[in-house]
Amino acid sequence: MPEETSVDPFGAVLLVSFGGPERPEDVVPFLRNVTRGRSIPPERLAAVAEHYYAFGGGSPINGQCRDLAKAVEGDLREHAIAIPVYWGNRNWDPYLTDVVERMRDDGVRRAAAFVTSAYSSYSGCRQYRENLYDAVSVVGGAPRIDKLRHYFNHLGFVAAFVDTACVALAELPHASQTQARLVFVTHSIPAAMATGSGPHGDAYVDQHRLVAESVAHGVRERTGTPHPFELTYCSRSGPPSAPWLEPDVNDHLEELTSDGVEAVVVVPIGFVSDHMEVIHDLDTEAAATADRLGLAFRRASTPGVHPAFVSVVRDLLVERAAVESGRAVQRACVGSSAASWDVCQADCCPNPQGERPALCEVGR
Repeated sequence: MPEETSVDPFGAVLLVSFGGPERPEDVVPFLRNVTRGRSIPPERLAAVAEHYYAFGGGSPINGQCRDLAKAVEGDLREHAIAIPVYWGNRNWDPYLTDVVERMRDDGVRRAAAFVTSAYSSYSGCRQYRENLYDAVSVVGGAPRIDKLRHYFNHLGFVAAFVDTACVALAELPHASQTQARLVFVTHSIPAAMATGSGPHGDAYVDQHRLVAESVAHGVRERTGTPHPFELTYCSRSGPPSAPWLEPDVNDHLEELTSDGVEAVVVVPIGFVSDHMEVIHDLDTEAAATADRLGLAFRRASTPGVHPAFVSVVRDLLVERAAVESGRAVQRACVGSSAASWDVCQADCCPNPQGERPALCEVGR
């Protein structure tokens, strides 16, 4: 057996995710949780609910989180890191408050939180930190929770997408493989939210562009073929009067076809697992658009439990433990941007509804 690796001061890993319904009767209550305080009309909720009902009345995200937690546990054990892995959601069972309480009861005093969102934005970072603050605030004697840094440009995250993009390219008709476009996709957010993301603004788009460039570079090195690429968006949910990030992936497929492109590989770099936005917006809607246009279409898998992605959790845990213990650390990253910060600034990624306390930031 290898010698045990210390990750002091951390006694646990907390996997933090969005959550999703698992049965038809969960769908509407789940959507109410997600949209609480946003004045979403009932007819809009009913329309979104139909997306879930079309797939049996549930989202695969919870099952994917279970698989990821199990894979991380196995990876830590194989590398002689003897701490447990917990999992909690913002919007559905297991809720963060319940999991924080369970960690306390299990004797955990400090935990490292890995969020299933790789990028800077209000909805992808601060909102999770607000929910962590809420959970810790109502649990007496709660453990201290430190959020692990953003990992958009971590080698393991990028490597997983390089692998899955190459697999998808190889599934295209042979004559189309070298001519295919790479269409990178992430979740659209309000333009104002994107502008305010990160400590200096515009981090959300900049980080995705860096990942797209890094994955395209990796694919070129692997295949020997350069593939033109673009960054697009999906899952817009705001009113038409409010500007959100564009272009929509379906509109972009229309444009590519008019330019004579015959094949695409869609690479969902904004998502870590194949949950509802992926299987509905890409595997259903975008695939139907491509079929209507006569466009050869393949979708690359998300990282899921790809070994390179699973190893990111361990690497960030060991890295942060070294930082907290005052040891020198070498941060793994690729591309033109440095590794992300450990602790968020108090004013980055502001809440569009007004200031709320959040965990894991400077001064808190």
